[in-house]
Amino acid sequence: MRWLRAARDHGPAGGCIAAGAVRSLVWNHLHGYPAGSHPPADLDFVYHDPTDLSAGHEDGVARRLRAAAPDAPWEVVNQARVHLWRRDGRGAPPPPAASLAAGIAAWPETATCVGVALEGDDELRIVAPHGLADLFALVLRPSPGADPRAYAQRLADKRHADTWPRLTIIPPALSRPPCRP
Repeated sequence: MRWLRAARDHGPAGGCIAAGAVRSLVWNHLHGYPAGSHPPADLDFVYHDPTDLSAGHEDGVARRLRAAAPDAPWEVVNQARVHLWRRDGRGAPPPPAASLAAGIAAWPETATCVGVALEGDDELRIVAPHGLADLFALVLRPSPGADPRAYAQRLADKRHADTWPRLTIIPPALSRPPCRP
């Protein structure tokens, strides 16, 4: 909760802690691991500000978050500027993300496309453009539109099943969007 408070109080409005930081916490819990085991390599804070696409703005947000919670391995990304540096398998940039949710939706796996923010009233706000089913069912599948080669390489690099052996890993060729209520 301390990191969520730091994100709320020192990050841009509407931002959230997301990606592997959320996924790892949930999967650790579902595997019965003690709190603090298998921590994520970084604590992703994402926001969407199309009015300032400079790397300097991201750096300023990161400095504020590090000052507020120096023990957190903050990684800050303005989803509105991802198209300036990311490339797909063909070397083409993605379209600019129209919103925070659209930026999160473009991440490689559905279970990672989740963000959590603490609101002013201490209620949690969840951003999960592909739903939460895969996250809680321990299913790792590519997001719709994910580059199959990049997803396959990510599976090889991350080796998620070594840490979370109860995962069901869906290969790219067999992937279908998750069922949503």
